Amino acid sequence: MNDSDCLIIGGGIAGLQAAVQLGRYQHNVTVIDKGYGRSTLCRSYHNILGWPDGVSGDQLRALGRMQAERLGVRFINDEALRAVQVDSGFEVTLRSGASLRSSKLLLATGVLDRFPPLPGLEQCLGLTIYVCPDCDGYEVSGRRTIVLGSGDAGARMALTLTYWTDRIVYVNHECQPVSGDLIHKLEERQIPKIDAPIAAVQTKGEGRFTGLHLADGRTVPGERGFIAFGGNEVLSDLAQQLGVERLENRHIITNPRTMETNIRGVYAAGDVAVHAEQVTVAMGEGSLAAIWIHKALIGAG
Repeated sequence: MNDSDCLIIGGGIAGLQAAVQLGRYQHNVTVIDKGYGRSTLCRSYHNILGWPDGVSGDQLRALGRMQAERLGVRFINDEALRAVQVDSGFEVTLRSGASLRSSKLLLATGVLDRFPPLPGLEQCLGLTIYVCPDCDGYEVSGRRTIVLGSGDAGARMALTLTYWTDRIVYVNHECQPVSGDLIHKLEERQIPKIDAPIAAVQTKGEGRFTGLHLADGRTVPGERGFIAFGGNEVLSDLAQQLGVERLENRHIITNPRTMETNIRGVYAAGDVAVHAEQVTVAMGEGSLAAIWIHKALIGAG
């Protein structure tokens, strides 16, 4: 016998939105949430309808969990380590040793951004230091902006941000090589590149970025920052275990209409899937997946 109609792996934005939708269908739903991810690090999302002054990832997660729990959704604070197909659907083993079975499985495990443990950095994320230009490029409009990055990834971010500001400095923290073509484009846009390790993020007050302290003693003043170190971790190991098709960058391939993968009964939504990595897109994908999971559960899909 299955523990749930649907097991959702990941209690971030996509997983929560799917949980709310499935709860409103009155299905038996369980969410496995390890409590850490991209949304727990973001101190303010600015591009969400209805939150003109921004909302933190923690607040959004807390509200989403409360909303889902009111609909009867069960939450387990644990981490899913293994997933296999069984006759009745899927079996997932948790770090605690417990195993759960479900008819349908939604992978909403997300992505973890790679960045060094610099003093002051995390307290600024989402407030004055950003990750996604599509989400937060607007926030640097006309401001002196420092890209904290590595190699080509940082150079590409610096060039992308010229849409909003021409006051950009690129600090190549890991001193990795930058391709000749990108060097030429940085020079054309008059973007200084500083090859030097960062010692600390300089702040004033709660989450207000004011610049960088470099390891060689120099300081680089700034008003806003973006991180771009490359090598982000796509959390799709469970998908691989199940034989789910992935791209070379480990993002999960889904049917864009239903969010179902090549393995029948396995769905994926949010940053772990193939799309622009934005919270509003994650919400939409979570809803889509839930709608088609419901159709499959009642035999209408």
